[in-house]
Order: sequence, then C-alpha cells, then structure tokens
Amino acid sequence: MLKEKLLQDLKNSMKEKNEIRKNAVQMVRAAILQVEKDKNIELEDNQILEIIAKEVKKRKDSIEDYKKGGRQDIVEQVEKEIEILSEYLPEQLSPEEVELQVKEIINEIGATSIKDMGKVMKLAKEKLGTQADGKTINEVAKKILQ
Repeated sequence: MLKEKLLQDLKNSMKEKNEIRKNAVQMVRAAILQVEKDKNIELEDNQILEIIAKEVKKRKDSIEDYKKGGRQDIVEQVEKEIEILSEYLPEQLSPEEVELQVKEIINEIGATSIKDMGKVMKLAKEKLGTQADGKTINEVAKKILQ
C-alpha cells in the first residue's frame, strides 16, 4: 500500500539525513492524514495518488512566483520536491497520448462544441486520473473542440 511506502521512505530519508525528501514526504503524509481525519475514512491508493498530484500541482504553480521574486534557492528546492513526489505518481502521458485519449472521449460522448467542455473534462479526469494534469487535458480539449 502507498501509505506504508511513504512511511518507509520517510524513515529512510531521516536515516540518510535527506531533508528535502523528508520534508516532501512529510507534507504529503500530513495532507493524507488531514483528509482522513476530516472525512473520517481510510484513503485508498488512488485517493492518495490524487493528493500527491495536488501537492505536485501546488508546487508547480508556486515556482513562477518564486522566480519573479528572485528566489532561485527556493525554486531549486521546489523542483526537487516535485521530482521526489512525481516518483509516486504513475508515468505521465505525453501530450500526444492525452490528445488521443481526449479525442476518444469526445467521440464517445458526441461532443461537438466548446459547450460540451464540462462533460469532456469530467470524463477525461475520471479516465486519465493522475496520468495527466487537468491543465493539459483542458488545453487539448479546447484545441479539438474549437
């Protein structure tokens, strides 16, 4: 199970004194525990992957702000955290693969215009899960539906 792997990786990073890995894994574990306590449930691996994907997205979104602020030290740290967290995610689909999947979904639901974007996005997120980020899916779908 993914939760046990995260715990083991946390222990290993503490032994190896790898601060960046330790902090990244700790933040993900904290996010998982928060959701479990809030909803009073035990998360499955697919739900944990969604949390990890959200953490990666948060970090990707913050990089630009750090660059604007001239904080190259933090940019490098955040990029390392993204690398570390990405190890837990399934391999990301290439833009071409995402395009193929989105075309199939559009044909499947009979989408014809940008008005069908909501339906396409919903089904695409369900099918592709954490293999592609929402931004990429959205861009591809817009391009096809216009």
